[in-house]
Amino acid sequence: MKSLRDLAGLGGLVYSTDHGRMCPDCRQPQAQCVCKAASVPAGDGIVRVSRETKGRGGKAVTVVKGVALDADALAGLGKQLKAACGSGGTVKEGVIEVQGDHVERVMEALKKLGHQVKRAGG
Repeated sequence: MKSLRDLAGLGGLVYSTDHGRMCPDCRQPQAQCVCKAASVPAGDGIVRVSRETKGRGGKAVTVVKGVALDADALAGLGKQLKAACGSGGTVKEGVIEVQGDHVERVMEALKKLGHQVKRAGG
């Protein structure tokens, strides 16, 4: 049987009935977590737009990488780009994916928003 000292080394509180989910790093409620706020990706300032089909059953997807925004602003930008292209997509792990081959439209929209844009890939 494990002692209480051994259990304390497992990481601490994960869920609280008062606050809900707790961040394992800073041990604050997820709504007040300071770990995620400081994690804005640092890049070279250039947004790269490419077209991918690999692993997607031959379907083309426009991929936007290198946007130095926090998660909420990135989700808003993803929504704007999807609306500009008239298609669906997702934002995950700092990458915006827009369904379909819309590289030129996405590049124009990003340039209008003041981003420095390059086409990546073929």
